[in-house]
Parts: sequence; C-alpha cells; structure tokens
Amino acid sequence: MDLKYKRILLKLSGESLMGEKGYGIDPDVLDRFSNEVSAVHSLGVEIGIVIGGGNIYRGIAAAADGVDKVVGDQMGMLATVINALALQNVLEKRGIYTRLMSAITMEQIAEPYIRRRAIRHLEKGRVVIFGAGTGNPYFTTDTAAALRAVEIKADVIIKGTRVDGVYDSDPEKNPAATKFPEISYMDVLKKDLKVMDLTAITLCRENMLPIVVFNMTVPGNLKKVVTGEKVGSTVHHS
Repeated sequence: MDLKYKRILLKLSGESLMGEKGYGIDPDVLDRFSNEVSAVHSLGVEIGIVIGGGNIYRGIAAAADGVDKVVGDQMGMLATVINALALQNVLEKRGIYTRLMSAITMEQIAEPYIRRRAIRHLEKGRVVIFGAGTGNPYFTTDTAAALRAVEIKADVIIKGTRVDGVYDSDPEKNPAATKFPEISYMDVLKKDLKVMDLTAITLCRENMLPIVVFNMTVPGNLKKVVTGEKVGSTVHHS
C-alpha cells in the first residue's frame, strides 16, 4: 500500500481520553486509539505520539485557583506522563514495541528524551511516546508536538480531535460553521483559528511542516490520512 507519510507525529489531546466521562481515562477510548495506531503501524509507518494531560490536570484552570503558573504547568506535564503510560500499556498488550521518552528525568519509568535515540527507535519500528511536554513551563503540548516533529524530521503532524477538520468557528456549537479542507499557516493566524497555539503554528510554518486535523473518533480515519485519502483539513504553505 502506498503511503503519503512515512514518519508521523500524532498529537492527541488529554481530553480525548475521557470519552463520555468528566475526567480521567476511558478504557474504551484507549482501546480504540490503540486499534488506530496498530493499523497504521502494521503498514510500516514510523509513529511518534505526543499526548496532552487536560483530562487529569490543566495548568490554565489551576492558575485561577491560586496555583502558581509554573507549578500548575509542571503538574500538567506529569499528567501527560500518566496518559503516556496508559497508552504505552495498551499498545504493548497488542504486541507493539514502544518507548516512552520524557522531557523530565524519571528514569524508573521513562527514558530521558534524546533526539538521536528517539530517531533510532523509530527506525527500528518502535512507537515512541513523548511525555512531559517540552519539560518547560509556559509551553503547551501543541508546541511540544511541533518541536518533537521537527526534531525527528516527521513528514507531518497529525492532530486527532473530535471534529473532522478546521472550521471558522466551533462546529459543535455552530452547525453553520464553514470547513476549510485546506488552509495556509498565515490564514490560520490571521483568522485566529484554534488549530494549535501560536508558537506551534509558527514552528510548523518556519519548517514547512504540514498539519492534518481530523476526527480521531472515526475508525479507520488515521489509516486514511497516512495513505493520502481526503480526510479532515490540511494546514500548509499557500
């Protein structure tokens, strides 16, 4: 099967792991996501994954509760590691070799992030999950995804969401929202579309790294993206 993308960086939000729950991790969602990753891995795609921590702890919300911004972000980074461990566990139950690499040193449960080692793992067919964001406060997991994608020379960032692309407004709140099948980085910035944060979009634009936004909850969608089918929206140069 022909592949459009050989090496991908899959970005998942922590909130997507909640499913219908109000917080935490829904085992059914984890199982579905592992199905999607497994199907793509079997095609020979090299997969890096960055996952958020919003289902467990959000630094932004914590700031409103009087928690120091830096401390809140550090707590959020640790939340991403919890999600990464959960995802690693279900993938390995499917017989997929994985490596969890953390931007914060915690050698008992994760390898320290070393760029060359991460690339070598990918070349050997291991799924690499990047935990703890960038390791620094004030940076989101969107920025971590863009940074890791550039570092590992990924062909694309694939952002899995609950909607099927980029819209001019939230389609879950506005049924008349207009979808952009393709859109430039500059238009995303000008229209202030919430695809990824400003730092992440800028990183992608400077490195000419395309972003595909698609609905991760639809079975088979991830496979369609990597094989070049028209799914979701693509953000790239004009």
